[in-house]
Amino acid sequence: MQKSDAVKKNENAAENEETPNNISELKPEMGDTQKLQGEISALKDQLLRQMAESENARKRLEKDKEDGMKYAAANFARDLLNVSDNLRRTLDAAQKEDAANPAIKNMITGVELTEKELLSAFEKHGVKKIDPKIGETFDYNKHQAMFEVESADKPAGIIMQVLQAGYMIHDRLLRPALVGVSKSAGTPPADMPKVDVQA
Repeated sequence: MQKSDAVKKNENAAENEETPNNISELKPEMGDTQKLQGEISALKDQLLRQMAESENARKRLEKDKEDGMKYAAANFARDLLNVSDNLRRTLDAAQKEDAANPAIKNMITGVELTEKELLSAFEKHGVKKIDPKIGETFDYNKHQAMFEVESADKPAGIIMQVLQAGYMIHDRLLRPALVGVSKSAGTPPADMPKVDVQA
């Protein structure tokens, strides 16, 4: 028993001797731990930002790829719009001529079928015709006003004449429809400067 008491005293003395050293050693370690925790937090934040930036870049690339595929035919379709216009002009001119002639009638039928096939191919690739009607309200997103017509019975901004159809590809304008719009009688044209006549 005496040995165990002596061993205990020695252990207690050893613990008491190490305690001041242990505390002084722990203080720098705690400071290091806080410093490391700060670095870990900063690295986590940096990693999360990089991951978010990477995800945003991936989404941008995906959208660009999707738009590229969606609008790839835009320039080609724009070039074919004149073909569609010329087919329509041919039909309009031919119908004024003598349609009783079998040769002209066959030609008209062929041009109508060609126009129908072209418009079908346009629609297949997302190209839609903008065909404004007389009496509709002018929409600057789809129409281009080529001239104004004075009208006493119609308010300003009503389509009075359609010169050329327009086209869209999906949600983008390929070409605006060319129209003539009404203006109130006695109103100066929009491009004319307004003069104040108070003298």
